[in-house]
Amino acid sequence: MMARLRIRDLLLAAALMTVGIATLTWGMQPTLAATITLTNCETNCSPTPSHSPSPSPSPSPYPSPSPYPSPSPTPTGADSSGNSIGGLANQRFNQMITNRVLGTVLLGVNEQVNCSDCISAFGSAGSFSAGIHGRKELTNNLSLLAGIAYTQYNEGGYKITSAPIGAFALRYDFTDWGSSRPFFDVGTILTPWEKARYTRSYDTSLGPVSVTSSTNASNYAVYGRAGWMSRLSPRDEVAASIEVWQLWQRVSGYSDSVVAFNPFDASIADGTDRTNLVKIGGQWTHLFAGNIETNINGGWVQSFASHSGIVATVTGNGTVVPTMGNQGWFEYGGRLGFRVQKGWIVDLFANGTLGPQPVGNTIHGGVGLRINY
Repeated sequence: MMARLRIRDLLLAAALMTVGIATLTWGMQPTLAATITLTNCETNCSPTPSHSPSPSPSPSPYPSPSPYPSPSPTPTGADSSGNSIGGLANQRFNQMITNRVLGTVLLGVNEQVNCSDCISAFGSAGSFSAGIHGRKELTNNLSLLAGIAYTQYNEGGYKITSAPIGAFALRYDFTDWGSSRPFFDVGTILTPWEKARYTRSYDTSLGPVSVTSSTNASNYAVYGRAGWMSRLSPRDEVAASIEVWQLWQRVSGYSDSVVAFNPFDASIADGTDRTNLVKIGGQWTHLFAGNIETNINGGWVQSFASHSGIVATVTGNGTVVPTMGNQGWFEYGGRLGFRVQKGWIVDLFANGTLGPQPVGNTIHGGVGLRINY
């Protein structure tokens, strides 16, 4: 009996175990299927493409303008602008000397020391000049030399127009001393008004600048001369002399004229230029064949105690006052006269300077008709 019960218990336990295993197996199948399905998807399905970044846009060939424009470059050249004031001083010194050279023609610089009364009308080129001059014997020893002319000239950056020149002098000739004797002159040259144009040039980092401005000027000169002349023959006269001059030049104030580009502009105040001169010279007058007159003259000139009247206010430099050093140069002149009939002479003449700047090398030539009476 006991044996049957054990067998039945064993069979019952085996049956329960079988049912449990079957149940457990059935419950695990969906999980396994899910596992297989997931494995197959990870293995066989195409992977989802990853998101690539958008390409950067290519730069535009036309850059966008900046809302703040770049500043213009600042030019340099203030020192050059300041130095250009020295060039103006040189121009004004040359102006004084040229005005004097033209004035001496009115005082008979190309004529002999002693001659009869005469009057001459003339015109010249190189510097345009036209006028009359002559001499009149007041006594046996005293003569008056005088003349007036209208001139215009330019040299080294400046130009003078509408300039009337007047000159007169007294000459005392010791005729009672014989053929070899002393003589003395005292006189003046006056140019009370003239139009003047001066050019100032300088360099900057952005290019050169040239400014021409207009103003008014006037020139005055006084002189004394002491010399000795000799009548070597009825056809020859020679003379040597020493002259002392004082020159003044008044220039009205002005500012640079308006130009497109002038970053370092200047303003020039009213001013008076001055210089003193001493000249040692000589001349020779000769008559050829009774109807051809010749004269050559020349001398060395030295300036001293020169002063520039320029006081300039220059942007970037402030006040600039140039200096004028002493200058030395040679002056020359000559005349060739043709006696076309008694008392009537046609003259060809020239006068000029030879020397360093600011005087430089100049020549002024002309033609005249002279009448002796």
